[in-house]
Amino acid sequence: MAKPRQALAEALPSEGLSREQGHDPAVRARLSGPGLRTFFNIAAAWGLGADAQRRLLGGVPASTYYKWKSGGIGTLSYDQLERVSLVLGIYKALKLLFADEAGGHRWLQGGNTDLPFAGASPLERMLRGSIDDLYAVRRYLDGWRGVWP
Repeated sequence: MAKPRQALAEALPSEGLSREQGHDPAVRARLSGPGLRTFFNIAAAWGLGADAQRRLLGGVPASTYYKWKSGGIGTLSYDQLERVSLVLGIYKALKLLFADEAGGHRWLQGGNTDLPFAGASPLERMLRGSIDDLYAVRRYLDGWRGVWP
């Protein structure tokens, strides 16, 4: 997974996709392939099925999802690329916060009584489907790491 993740990480600033980048079709076209490949690798590492992946990507139709999975990647929308960036940021934060991948995976899937999660797991919060839910998990992890916007 290093090459797609590295390509996307180099292209995106640590705070994510800027509005200018997101609205530039050339930038979105350049980031779409590496972004989706990285997303699919992260989703596989987290054990997410197709429905969960589609929800994280903003509820894309099954036909679009399977086209992307088979390599037929066009240019993602600003929203889709932002979602990919948030998932990448969450993955990176878990790598930095936990000594091993299993610890990060347990935290992601375990119930959490902290305010943003209300007893649900962070993954359940992410899978509600709103981009705000991805932001909530990302901000929580950034706060835990001591990174403030």
